[in-house]
Amino acid sequence: MRMFLLWFLVLLSLPCAAQQGTETVPPLTVTVGVNNAPPYRIIGPDRNTGLYVDIFKEVARLLGWQVRFREAPFRRVLLMMEQGEVDIMLGPLKTPEREKKLAYVAPAFPPERRLFFYMNTKNRIERYSDLYGKRIGVLDGASYFHQFDEDGDLQKEPAKRYENLMLMMQRGRVDVVIAPELVGRYTIKKLGLEAHVSPFFVPGERSWIAVAKTSPALRYADDIRAALKLMDMKGEREALLLKYLGQPLP
Repeated sequence: MRMFLLWFLVLLSLPCAAQQGTETVPPLTVTVGVNNAPPYRIIGPDRNTGLYVDIFKEVARLLGWQVRFREAPFRRVLLMMEQGEVDIMLGPLKTPEREKKLAYVAPAFPPERRLFFYMNTKNRIERYSDLYGKRIGVLDGASYFHQFDEDGDLQKEPAKRYENLMLMMQRGRVDVVIAPELVGRYTIKKLGLEAHVSPFFVPGERSWIAVAKTSPALRYADDIRAALKLMDMKGEREALLLKYLGQPLP
């Protein structure tokens, strides 16, 4: 059993020591590849925050790691992971194709419904078949659900950011935008769009902390999972979820 896991058991019996983190893991600097997707990942010159970022920052603090963030579009982050340019990615869904290239370490983030946003009533989606013939805005490189991802008969229009997709919908360049619930609602609120949510939706899957297979951070997969368990024991992950998911949305 790893030293950190042993230390974790000690923390269970000595809760006051949990505030000190752990000194049994060698110092490591990791580069986290992120696309700017509020409120999950909010990346800017003055701050790096958001639900996923804040959860991982606490994991890194417990492990004694230094963290650097490198922003890029979602598809580019996937490529950087494959090429070993970054160590960690926050929030990708697990797919068979991605599992060949990424190590999925922990399902650290909550599942979210996939919603279909529209502005014109004629583009309201009541059932899956209503998607045919519609121009559907999708995040470039993202995975939503298997049937949708593999359906070559759907007309999908990619963009690098959800903000771009929502503005494309406003300008009539796409009819519908598919997005995870929280980021979709956050984006239309930020842009002040009078967009609506279709009654048809797809239940979400948990998203993951993924580690590049060439990264030294992969040796500490068990430690990452143990740190998340410690956060849950202290109520920290729940508090972060409530902070972001409890914010009023349109």
